[in-house]
Amino acid sequence: MQTFFLHRYAAHRMISMSPRAEKVFHLLTFIFQGSSYLNPRGYALLHREHHAFSDTDRDPHSPHTTKGFIDMNVQTALRYAGLWRGTITPEPRFVGGYPTWPALERLGDSWMMRVAFGAAYTIPYFLFAPHWAYFLLLPAHFFMGPLHGAIVNWCGHMYGYRNFDTEDRSKNTLIFDFVTLGELFQNNHHRYGQSLNFAARTWEIDPAYWVIRGLAALGVVRIEKEQKMRFPESAKPVVPVPALESPADAE
Repeated sequence: MQTFFLHRYAAHRMISMSPRAEKVFHLLTFIFQGSSYLNPRGYALLHREHHAFSDTDRDPHSPHTTKGFIDMNVQTALRYAGLWRGTITPEPRFVGGYPTWPALERLGDSWMMRVAFGAAYTIPYFLFAPHWAYFLLLPAHFFMGPLHGAIVNWCGHMYGYRNFDTEDRSKNTLIFDFVTLGELFQNNHHRYGQSLNFAARTWEIDPAYWVIRGLAALGVVRIEKEQKMRFPESAKPVVPVPALESPADAE
């Protein structure tokens, strides 16, 4: 749900859906992320800042401007919390166009609910784990949402190859992104910020794109003004991408 609902829908509005469908997918995001639930508003604001200031001193989570992996994630967490709770005021161009559900958001961010989900993840280990070492996997369950983001933010700007000469240091880490379902095509995504398909070459595979195409075929979502990724690029200039501001303002 992170790449689909939070990233491609909340942050970029690459797709649209009915209010009822939005509630359903927001609820599913809450359930699937559980103890590591990420607020769509905080996520969208943070991500729009990242696109606007990628790999500069103003990037909220660049591995190139922080002191290492841990520091990058600490800075990310602090910025995210401030944006969501309103203690940090974002630029007006980043505000709006993301789903809100105050009651669910408060529930998802409550320590009671996070601990309850954590307990639910732990019980099966007590019942079925054949060895104590399996309990070492629990932190991955507890922090899956931020862990997903940490992998993308670090690896997607440190390791891999580049299809496009962007002004940042983004990379494509995997040719078939089975780990984060397309998020590790960071170089492609930073060049074509509103392309629903994060894969550029014929042998690159973005799994989430095909899932979304299937949902669109079923009428669950609608694909909005899809930007076409071109590789190799022709001499024709790329149309400016509205991904750096609130989609509501860009319309």
